[in-house]
Amino acid sequence: MIRQDQRVAVLLGTKDGAAFLAEQLESLLAQSHPHIDLWVSDDGSTDGTTDLIRAWQARWHKGRLTLMEGPRRGFAANFRSMIVDPRIDADCYAFCDQDDVWEPDRLESALRWIETLDAATPLLFCSRTATISETGTAEGHSPLFGQPPSFRNALVQSIAGGNTMMINRTARDLLAKASARTEFVSHDWWAYLIVTAAGGIVRYDPRPLVRYRQHAANLVGANVSWRARLSRLARLSRGEFAGWTDTNLGGLAVNRDILTKDAAACLGLFIRARKGNVVRRLRLLRRSGVYRQTLLGTLGLYLAFLWRRI
Repeated sequence: MIRQDQRVAVLLGTKDGAAFLAEQLESLLAQSHPHIDLWVSDDGSTDGTTDLIRAWQARWHKGRLTLMEGPRRGFAANFRSMIVDPRIDADCYAFCDQDDVWEPDRLESALRWIETLDAATPLLFCSRTATISETGTAEGHSPLFGQPPSFRNALVQSIAGGNTMMINRTARDLLAKASARTEFVSHDWWAYLIVTAAGGIVRYDPRPLVRYRQHAANLVGANVSWRARLSRLARLSRGEFAGWTDTNLGGLAVNRDILTKDAAACLGLFIRARKGNVVRRLRLLRRSGVYRQTLLGTLGLYLAFLWRRI
């Protein structure tokens, strides 16, 4: 039985999301947990999104619904602005996208796990997703990962979407400190990196607690279609993954004080593995212990190192 007085802050980033936002808000209001403050950072919508949110303020009976103006520099900067905002104060924090549908126990499931552990430890809960079409028809699921979440995995892979994540106050304070020092590629990947780098605990739940909507604006996002796989290969060949890795490593460099000794040692080997001849790169990569969630994915990681694409 979870504590019903736990206050959750849901951080929702919006940008021209009026087409699907009402359904998402309905699913938030239907959450089994009773105390939810909804913080919405709108990144310059022109389609009526902000009018819809203002109309919902009168309906929001679970807590406070606050509409803020985003930085208008993309989704990562929009979520970063909420992560570092000192006005947002709660026991736990959950990220939210504008076009999904949450299962009624999405928050309660995360809270139930968080309450079993030490509140002084950075904690991150995430889960698998169910994919739905633009009209809401079930289409499948995101990959089911079986390897343990860890910093060695986070260096090369983001295992879950931010739309499934909840962090406790300790993790949020840590993430806010790290995010105040640097920008990042994506809030979900960054959260996974920072929590594991600092010795926190990550729980990946195999149950799909979010219905992730696939439409023209995010069709590649779920990573389950052949179009998504081909897109990833194209990005790999263009060196985009290497650019993302550069950004992540730069962010970790200015946050070295939060890394455990083990994470720092792994990071050092990984950085060295990106340089030198082929034999040196592969030897150091193996020593680092870095891995992706599947055997095929780890094989692809080693090939990417051979091609200098990561």
